[in-house]
Amino acid sequence: MDVSSRVLSELASREAALDAQIEAAREEARREVEAAEAEAARILAEAQARTQAMQAEHERQLQAETQRIREEARAQAEEGTQATRQRAQSRVQQAAEHILRAVLP
Repeated sequence: MDVSSRVLSELASREAALDAQIEAAREEARREVEAAEAEAARILAEAQARTQAMQAEHERQLQAETQRIREEARAQAEEGTQATRQRAQSRVQQAAEHILRAVLP
């Protein structure tokens, strides 16, 4: 009986050691999962911040391009208006000269 008590005691001791190892492994796994979740949250927050920064930059570029296009269109419109005005003045002058030639001998 003494031998079997020692064997049972040794088995119980080994079982307790294995239980402790299993619990330590579980605790380590829990910490690793928490660390991974924290890292994932950090990466997600960083990605969201980058996305917002990229959107803001895109909007700024879009506004700048829109402003450039508007200014270019305004300049072209002014050039067209000026050219039309000059043609109209030239035609008025030609009409006046034509009238004067017709009226005056």
